[in-house]
Amino acid sequence: MLSWHTRIPLLLMACVVTMPAWAAWPPPLAPASQRADEIHVVKHQRRMDLLRDGKVIRSYSIRLGDQPRGHKRQQGDERTPEGRYTITYRNPNSAFHLSLRISYPNAADRAQARARGVDPGGDIVIHGGTPPGYWRDWTDGCIALMDKQMEEVWSLVPTGTPIVIDP
Repeated sequence: MLSWHTRIPLLLMACVVTMPAWAAWPPPLAPASQRADEIHVVKHQRRMDLLRDGKVIRSYSIRLGDQPRGHKRQQGDERTPEGRYTITYRNPNSAFHLSLRISYPNAADRAQARARGVDPGGDIVIHGGTPPGYWRDWTDGCIALMDKQMEEVWSLVPTGTPIVIDP
């Protein structure tokens, strides 16, 4: 029979091993002093930078929509929008690991689509789901990262963060 001083560490170890995976999910926001205050995406470089006070604090290789050139103009064109937007919602239950909703379409996007008689589309997000080493654009217009990268972005980007997406 095990003594009490042997049983307690074993019991504690069993508690840690059996702790549910969702107990620390989603990752918490970093302290305010460490968070990004702007996101900058350069589509032709497949790069996304997180900035704080104008300085890059993190940089990521990204994947875009299947038709990456040009601004998103309508539903189904598989393009990633270009311009100034905002992060409007954080979805911890995304089908693509985690996601941050981008405020596309804005008023100008809706007006240009209306003038052409088309739906501007929507539901553009930054999300996980890209397999490691995958170099092909694959989304329907979103900005995709690997899951571990998305967890880091999630912890650094609060709702309301501006995002600039350049060609």
